[in-house]
This record gives sequence, C-alpha cells and structure tokens, in this order.
Amino acid sequence: MNYRFIIKRPLYSILLVSAMSWYKWENKDKESYHDDKTRYLTMSLRDKRKQYDCGHNYSTLADIQTWGHFSRTRCPEFEVNHELNEKVSIFVGDITAIEVDAIVNAADHQLTGGGGVDAVIHNAAGKHMLRLECQTLNGCPTGTSKITGGYKLPAKYIIHTVGPKGEQPDQLRDAYRSALDLMGERQLKSIAFPCISTGVYGYPNEEAANVALKTVRQWLESSPHSIHVERRIYQISNDMVVTVEMRDNHLDDPYHPYICSYTQF
Repeated sequence: MNYRFIIKRPLYSILLVSAMSWYKWENKDKESYHDDKTRYLTMSLRDKRKQYDCGHNYSTLADIQTWGHFSRTRCPEFEVNHELNEKVSIFVGDITAIEVDAIVNAADHQLTGGGGVDAVIHNAAGKHMLRLECQTLNGCPTGTSKITGGYKLPAKYIIHTVGPKGEQPDQLRDAYRSALDLMGERQLKSIAFPCISTGVYGYPNEEAANVALKTVRQWLESSPHSIHVERRIYQISNDMVVTVEMRDNHLDDPYHPYICSYTQF
C-alpha cells in the first residue's frame, strides 16, 4: 500500500479547493467594484448627493470664484487672457468635497492610498471599492495618470497621478499634463487639482505652483480638448496660504500674495 499517496492526496485536494475559493472570491470582488462604479456613475445627481461622504458640506462650481476675482496683473509672465481667467479657480478647502467631473489624486506608484491627500481621497470615496479598482490598473509610473470612478465622492471620477520626489520640474509638468490629457480624452469639463508633490515628496511650494500654473496655461492654449473645459480648480492648503501671507503681509488680502507671484493667465 502506498502510504505516501494516502497522506498527500487529501492535502492536494485541500490546496485545490482553497485555490478555487480564492479565485471565486477575487473575481466576485472585481465584479462587485464594477457594479458599484456603474451604480454611482449612473445615478441621478440628486440621489448621489445623498451618498456623499461629506454630507451636505460640498462645493459646486457656482460656489467657487474664478481666477479673475482674485488675480492682479502686476508683472505677469504671460499676457493676461480674461477668457482663460474664467476657466481657472483657486480653492482653499477639502478637495474631496468639490462637485466636479474629476478630482486629481496625488498618488503613489502602487495606487494604494498610502498617506496624505491620497489616503483622504481613498477613505472618502469608499476605500474598499476604490482599492479593488486600483488593483486592476497595474500601478502608475511617475509623470503619468490613471482614472477610476469617484464612488462616494461628489466628483464623478478620480484621476490618479504620480508626482516626482524632490524638485523635478519636467516630471511634475508631465504629471499635470497627463491628468489634463486624460480629462480631455474622457471629454470631462471640470477638474480639481491638489498640490502635487509638495507634501512628503518635498517639492517647494512656490516652485510647484509655478510649474502647475504654467502647465495649465500652456495646455489651455494648445490642446484641442480645451474648448470643452468649463473649469480647472487648484486646491491649496491653509499652510501654503499662511506661509505666503507672512512673506508679503502688507497686502490686505492673504490670497493675493500667492496669486500675484504666479499670475500666468
């Protein structure tokens, strides 16, 4: 009698059943995120507002003033374009509470929702649902972007982009441009950006803002998709506002020092 066969056969059967169970569980999860994504994307605005993680504390485009309400034209690097001014806004607040077509997530390469704004966005969207969809995207290299559903966010979609570590202007420019290009390809009309790479990645605030505004100005002037755009919003942190206000506090409005330094439109 072959005792080795008697011992090993049950173990093989257990492993086979376990592998089949795991396969069914994984595919069930993938089907689950797809169903959830479709449900959130197709429900009416009225119904979706009842699902927002932020409750009633959301901001619509009508609530956010355009660049023209803030900007001054002192020594602008670009000629002022009033039409473009009406397509750009500065927003101080919670990016997960803005009702737009897409918000941008400053993501890591694995799209895991690690820390900072990345973690905040994942939690507000519904961490389990968003994680499942992100797992299907096979990561995201620096300077590129991937798109997912917005789930429980006021935003319909999340565009995940990976910025550089440290001051790397070309890579930061690629991150912004790839997000804008993806927005254009999907024919989305409004987008909100956080400050990419200025947190733990260590990109200096002023230099990062300069790259961001130059990139969007050039994209608006050159991309064939820009004609469909209604608004681009830059969300800045309270820390950035305080820092700039202290540097140039002789101006009455604390937002103006930041905007005057980077009036690109």
